[in-house]
Amino acid sequence: MPVTHRLAVLGAGVMGTGIATLALGHGLPVTLVDIDESVLEQARRSIALDMRHARLMGAAPDTAPGELVTTTSIADAAQATVVIEAVTELPGSKAAALAEVAAVVAPGTPLISNTSGIPIDEMADWVPRSAELIGTHFMNPAYLIKMVEVIRGPRTGAGTVAAVVDLLTVLGKQHVVVQDAPGFVTSRLLHPMINRAAAIVGEGTASVEAVDALMEGCLGHPTGPLRTADLIGLDNLVDSLNALYERTGDESCRPCALMQDKVEAGDLGRKSGRGFYSYRKNPS
Repeated sequence: MPVTHRLAVLGAGVMGTGIATLALGHGLPVTLVDIDESVLEQARRSIALDMRHARLMGAAPDTAPGELVTTTSIADAAQATVVIEAVTELPGSKAAALAEVAAVVAPGTPLISNTSGIPIDEMADWVPRSAELIGTHFMNPAYLIKMVEVIRGPRTGAGTVAAVVDLLTVLGKQHVVVQDAPGFVTSRLLHPMINRAAAIVGEGTASVEAVDALMEGCLGHPTGPLRTADLIGLDNLVDSLNALYERTGDESCRPCALMQDKVEAGDLGRKSGRGFYSYRKNPS
């Protein structure tokens, strides 16, 4: 299969490494950028493990993987045909990353933000060519979950939408296009639900295990909201909830005390070894 895209992924955290794994598994070259070399080192180990997992789960085609380049310099993303921004859910961080990469890639290069809540039209003010900006909300793990939410901002160009749909097709993904709003559809529904589940535990009504068991057994949630929270990362959830609360005023989006306490204690979920549940971390 000829290579039709060269990806630059900004941010080597949980989502950035998952998206990189997805693209590499489908034979696309990826330049993974982060400001911290130690984070990139961990990302390389995680991608190797996740690539094996994707193969075992039948989530990657039987083709040669793409080439991975890791770097701390956004200038190394200059040859990308598509950029996917997956830095932390803080407006200042995202604005800086998008502005810097927009200055080095060729005009017409789609700039995709994997934001979970910040409106795309708000972010469009951070880049010089607003028609090139679009949102695509990959779920975690990106290399396993088939559906992707695509968010078209008011200023997003038709060519950008078409290029992103083509990329998702190459990556074997289904997609649904939605209009721009804080939290879009998935985060606006999921994140307040997780927040309420954590508040119920914090109030002493039920244990973590009981909440997840009831959501799975009675309401059909595939993993339970609190196990899902650990997979997303509690720090990411708190950042996203804060972004939603600031933009909507919805009290269900104000992070509950238990969620904030866990983040302050460093209990961030799977990536830290402890969140609502405890996990044995892979040796490194």
